[in-house]
Amino acid sequence: MIDSYIWGSVERISPEAPVPVVTIHRQERRLGGAANVALNIKAMGASPIICSVIGDDERKDEFISLLTQEEMTDIGIIVDSSRMTTLKTRVISSHQHLLRIDEEMDDPISDPLEGQFIEQIVGLLNTGNIDAVIFQDYDKGIITPRVIHSTVTVANKLKIPTLVDPKLRNFLEYRNITIFKPNFREFISGLHINVSKSDFAALADIVRRHLHEKQGIEYVLITLSELGIFVSTAESGRNIPAEIRDIADVSGAGDTVISVAGVCYATSMDIFRIAEIANLAGGLVCEKPGVVPVEKEELFNECVRVLCD
Repeated sequence: MIDSYIWGSVERISPEAPVPVVTIHRQERRLGGAANVALNIKAMGASPIICSVIGDDERKDEFISLLTQEEMTDIGIIVDSSRMTTLKTRVISSHQHLLRIDEEMDDPISDPLEGQFIEQIVGLLNTGNIDAVIFQDYDKGIITPRVIHSTVTVANKLKIPTLVDPKLRNFLEYRNITIFKPNFREFISGLHINVSKSDFAALADIVRRHLHEKQGIEYVLITLSELGIFVSTAESGRNIPAEIRDIADVSGAGDTVISVAGVCYATSMDIFRIAEIANLAGGLVCEKPGVVPVEKEELFNECVRVLCD
């Protein structure tokens, strides 16, 4: 999707309604959604391939242009006239979000398009050059149960790790996954449970029963906002606290966590170390307004400061 930003200042209230009047200073368009995951992967030094469906509309050219500017390939992108290229517009004043406007479609893609999309993904997986697959699920109808099951089946057969940042519609469709990374709200809503965010013993038990045993998931990372990140294997689980931050904007933090986790896992890193690094990366991007990728050097310095002390 495309993220649009309108930056301005508020100096008065509208006489037409009790709403602020924003005087625009500048506007910007950026790659958003799963494309922000790709930006984070690229920032870490890896080579992302985005697989998605966009509309055959005026935003299509802008999206492809933004990809080209970032020197990223569009070989995984399908253009279809029945879809819309998603645009999210954020109005920001003094580093505060005032309003977000979403222009999108979220109904599932058609059966023929679904088949074409799966064929595209499987073809890329069979090239032998893929180190990991990340499902960045924004619940826009592109990732369907059939897309999930087909991709995971082929990836597992080829021994390619799969990572998921889920949304609610397909939460329980993700089975036999390598790393599953919901945030806490998604976790309790997806499993229809009620548990305290700080009750780590209860979290460990629920994750073991519902995700490791029932869903066949190898590792689980649950982001807990100010409490950090809970990491679980089939044998053990523990919480990694968050560093104290001056939070400017939490948008895009989940993108960063799953991206960094994917790159780290592809290098055969230990899951608890992966969680520590991804936790730091997610915190760093929250210090900046807007959806932005983590900076590699900044993350390295933070890892040295926190993990090598």
